[in-house]
Amino acid sequence: MHKVVLDTNILVSSLLAPGTPASIVDLVAQGRIIPYYTDLILEEYWDVLLKEKFGFTTLQVTRLVDDIVKAGFAIDSASSSSIKMPDEDDRIFYDAAVKAAAYLVTGNTKHFPAKPFVVSHVQFLTIYQNAG
Repeated sequence: MHKVVLDTNILVSSLLAPGTPASIVDLVAQGRIIPYYTDLILEEYWDVLLKEKFGFTTLQVTRLVDDIVKAGFAIDSASSSSIKMPDEDDRIFYDAAVKAAAYLVTGNTKHFPAKPFVVSHVQFLTIYQNAG
């Protein structure tokens, strides 16, 4: 079973419209992929998803985050990597993926170092489907 760390932009996109991010979130809800998260990642999810500009309801966000928590595993949020990050705010996702030996699924791979486990939502869905 594939392990993933989902960047917040995947969750935002999944709530905005159908598409590959929504398909990935559906796979989480169906128990077909395992999300990994830290306390800092959950805080980021809540902070971003409840921003007024998106217009998501508290119920939508609660259901989404609850699905991730129920289907996934919490890991320690202590930073461990010393790799240079294009955006230091994204280190929490990168470090969680390294610790969990998981794919880091993001809508913007340019925010992360070029590593084989850092994949776009389209790349991840292809990997998942080809593992069949």
